[in-house]
Amino acid sequence: MIASVIVEDDRIIQNYLTNMLLGDGRFHIVGKYTDAFDAEKVCADGGIDLVLMDVQTARNHSGLAAGERIRKSARNTKVVAVTSLVDPDVLAKAWAGGADSLWYKDHGDDEILDVARRTMSGERIFPDTSPNVELGDMFSSDISPRQIQILRRFVQGMTYDEIASELGISKNGVRWNLDQIVEKG
Repeated sequence: MIASVIVEDDRIIQNYLTNMLLGDGRFHIVGKYTDAFDAEKVCADGGIDLVLMDVQTARNHSGLAAGERIRKSARNTKVVAVTSLVDPDVLAKAWAGGADSLWYKDHGDDEILDVARRTMSGERIFPDTSPNVELGDMFSSDISPRQIQILRRFVQGMTYDEIASELGISKNGVRWNLDQIVEKG
């Protein structure tokens, strides 16, 4: 049996992932958590083979940062990042060390089981690009990577001045990019 931990702050998705793994018969659920820090504590004791880790967990904790720490401290534990975020930075951070593999939540049931099994066999599974998803009247591919960076900071509550300073662009550049997103949507 593959000793597994699920970290997902949405209880419906947490139950979905639990049922998927249990239905396969090869997985044993050791724990289900909403916060990445809880998974780190459990993995530190050893004996965990697989962690399905949401990218952004309860209390706004980074599942990728926790995944990287788990991979360093519990070398036999495999981490599969699970996300619905289409931000290319998420894919890059997962690939750079935050996870052994990555699965997008809006992909099929069979795919998560396949990714989990292949990851446990030592493969690293990452898509080439983030999926193109519908966002209102536009698709995620209609937004440039720079616009995603700006939008991410804007929804976190940063001001135009703060965004401009952090990204090394002008305040007018921030405003123009946000206006372009609104016009596309």
